[in-house]
Amino acid sequence: MTRTKSMKTLSEFTISDLPAYRWVVLTLAWLALLFAFVDRLAWANLAVKVGGSLGLPVAGLGAFVTAFYIGYVVSNALGGLGTDRFGSSRMLSYALIPLGLTTFAFSYTTSTLMGLVIQVLMGLAAGADYSACVKLTATWFDFKLRGRAMGLLTTASSVGVVLTNAAVPYLSSVAGWEGVYRILGSLTAGVGLLCLVILRDANIPAVATSVETPTLRSLAKNRDLILLAIVGFGALWGTWGFAFWVNALIVKGHGLSAAQAGVIAAMFGAGAIFSKPLVGLVSDLLGGKRKLILIICFACFAAALLLFGSLHTEQQFMLAAPFLGVTAFIYTPLIVAMVAEIAGPKLVGSAYGFTNAFWQLGSVIVPVVIGIVFQLTNSFSMAFVALAAGPALATVAMFWVKERHLF
Repeated sequence: MTRTKSMKTLSEFTISDLPAYRWVVLTLAWLALLFAFVDRLAWANLAVKVGGSLGLPVAGLGAFVTAFYIGYVVSNALGGLGTDRFGSSRMLSYALIPLGLTTFAFSYTTSTLMGLVIQVLMGLAAGADYSACVKLTATWFDFKLRGRAMGLLTTASSVGVVLTNAAVPYLSSVAGWEGVYRILGSLTAGVGLLCLVILRDANIPAVATSVETPTLRSLAKNRDLILLAIVGFGALWGTWGFAFWVNALIVKGHGLSAAQAGVIAAMFGAGAIFSKPLVGLVSDLLGGKRKLILIICFACFAAALLLFGSLHTEQQFMLAAPFLGVTAFIYTPLIVAMVAEIAGPKLVGSAYGFTNAFWQLGSVIVPVVIGIVFQLTNSFSMAFVALAAGPALATVAMFWVKERHLF
């Protein structure tokens, strides 16, 4: 006897059967990314206190960041493979619960070596959740809604920056740096448990799986995914290069105070929260078109960096920073959606894991390069020319990407 629709298990429903549940999925994926970012960014506010507690010199504090990113880059690739192998909902829990436990464990750090080891473990957990969140969102939302869904999902990183800088200093003053990591670890593990209980993978409609399923080898040879890896590398070069260097460049290049530079940097970050959902909505209203919008976004980003590098006064910087912030983050949901749509539903996690691992190289390399350029030229504008090279590369590479919707 055939079961009725009401007798199905949750895992058997398609996205058309449960239109409301997809928003539950998006909410939990957003919370997972939010806490993953807050756990990672908390170090920026707590480094000095932790260093004082462990007797670390200021120069040694960067080693903890390096340790985290060693684990983070590795787990981006492995996490993507795990997402496709075990399922995105299960993989998200597998990532988030260990991240909560290792974040909690960091509060008991008593030596530099112990702290470095735990930071590597935190990175290994933190890098595994992004692919799972992307695949959950991509498979629970069809391409007509996927742009705005990805836009909302990717605001988690921007909100994470604001929340970390607002909450962590206060919590630290009340509970100490150890207490902050215990609170964050507990909340992160709690969200992971919610994901384990509530989340289920989408049952992809037959029309989406009727196309021949790609293999990992075919993904590695996929010209469009390789191009998107280059595109993302260039984009993150500009975004995080600016974020890492803007304060120092403004202070050293134009003599503004650290407080003035901080306000300008905050204005830069504010534009990101609203721009991501907006561009996703525009893309959806245009029938899921991504390529042309991305070309325009990257070209505007490169131009905005060159313009910012030509400014001189605090007022000019204050006016330009929000617009630069919009161009620096607005592309995120669309490039993530394109990776998913080109890879197909079966290998979204693997494709995103590998491309994101390559994208992160831009974040790792650019601070060193910009530092060298500024040291050699002592020129504020030349530093921004070097930053603009990233989105300029992304603009050119994007022209060669073929836009496809495999699901």
